[in-house]
Amino acid sequence: MATAIIDGISTRYEVVGSGPALLMYAPGGFDATIEKWSTQGVYAKIKPLNYLPKHYTCILFDRRECGQSSGRVERVQWSDFVRHGAGLLDHLKIDRAHLMGGCMGCPPVAAFGLAHPERVISMILWWPVGGAKYRLSSHQRFAEHLAYVHQNGLQGVVDLVKRDGNVFNADPRGGPWASVIKHDAAFVEMYLRQDVEKYKLIVAGMARTLFDRDIAPGPEPEDMLRCEIPALVVPGNDVAHATSAAWFTHECLPKSEFWNAPVSGQTEETAGPKLLEFLARHS
Repeated sequence: MATAIIDGISTRYEVVGSGPALLMYAPGGFDATIEKWSTQGVYAKIKPLNYLPKHYTCILFDRRECGQSSGRVERVQWSDFVRHGAGLLDHLKIDRAHLMGGCMGCPPVAAFGLAHPERVISMILWWPVGGAKYRLSSHQRFAEHLAYVHQNGLQGVVDLVKRDGNVFNADPRGGPWASVIKHDAAFVEMYLRQDVEKYKLIVAGMARTLFDRDIAPGPEPEDMLRCEIPALVVPGNDVAHATSAAWFTHECLPKSEFWNAPVSGQTEETAGPKLLEFLARHS
């Protein structure tokens, strides 16, 4: 693993394989780490790192605020995740790349394509997050953190995270910067110096703007409808990855293909050929 300062944020990343570049926004919500491509849910079934590096230079990274990457207290938006990924490509001196996102990595990929179409060869959107239940649970997670801050202050948040070590996905009380609090002492010092009332406004605004709809969050439909980048959309089917979110994404991207495979049919044996065929066709 390597580390680089990207957009002012210490970023853990790894480059594996050879061939055209493939920047991979990991699944895992607010715990989107390199390892999730091999260990989490459907990705443990389809095993993308068993075959993609044989044909592509796969660029893996802990997304900001996740894993061993650091972060910054601000009203994080999808554009901030785009800037993080684009900065990593700049660091590696890569002008153009395929993009792949899993789960909550899908909105940044779509947003990246709209912000920097000249840099994106194609997009793979595997299990886009979305659906009414996902919006409700996401807002509830942020609300639980705000309630904990109100009752215990920022020191209480730090004490909780240091004691239990849970990420935001596992224990909402620790907040979206829990992973950074766990390992970055300098960040903790800054975190505790904040005005708590202004911090609450940042958190509330972050929840409202990231998860603003009952379908797939991310770029506006009107912007996506103008996108000319080839895309492959693969649907999930659970409370965080509504099938309707994948259909919506597909319908908004004019040059997208929809792999209408049931979750049970998404395996290494079926996904590998599908991914490699799509990427080869657009390389």
